Amino acid sequence: MDALEGVGSPELRATLLWARSRSSPVTADELATAHGLHRNVARSRLERLVGAGLLRTTYERRSGRRGPGAGRPAKLYAVSPQLEAIEFPRRHYESLVALLLDAQPSDRLAEIGAEFGRRLGRSAGLRPARSVRKGLEQLCGALGRLGYQATLVEARAGLAVLQTPTCPLRPLVRAHPDATELDRGMWSGLTSVALPAIGTRAVCEDCADGDGSCRITLELRDVSKT
Repeated sequence: MDALEGVGSPELRATLLWARSRSSPVTADELATAHGLHRNVARSRLERLVGAGLLRTTYERRSGRRGPGAGRPAKLYAVSPQLEAIEFPRRHYESLVALLLDAQPSDRLAEIGAEFGRRLGRSAGLRPARSVRKGLEQLCGALGRLGYQATLVEARAGLAVLQTPTCPLRPLVRAHPDATELDRGMWSGLTSVALPAIGTRAVCEDCADGDGSCRITLELRDVSKT
């Protein structure tokens, strides 16, 4: 089974969307409880998604205990980094966007990306929040509702870090690194919906070159008093 077959099955697609809506790896027991399935059925669906390359497995003792008597580590299923778009037939949108990028001044790309991010946030029902942590957690939740997994890794004065294996524009950026400014603008636009009083400069690391999850560093500043 490949990724296209995986998302083509309604049951597997629902399982994948559920896994992507969670901020951390999941277990078969959690899926069984969430979807009212027998544990064996839940495990089978997760394993099929692993075979399709859409999930990957890891092991962890969730109790935090170590050494003798700590018990066997639980098998967890984490979302795999999505490096290419899943589509049939290939529509070659990356090539189309590359032509449009060539027709735009470079200083316009961040603005276009920001507007795309704002529309993306509003389409997911993202609402403004008063605190930075709450706003960014809501942003991650909104992306989860759209089928993208994102997690808040760190939030402190003037800085926040998100992590995502499914950055919405990653397939485009990997195919055309010139689209990096679009990607940065998108994250700034998303953040502006969740935190309208906060100005944001976003930098997405490993989006174009790496094979793991992307890390988005958000430089935050209060613009309500300027």
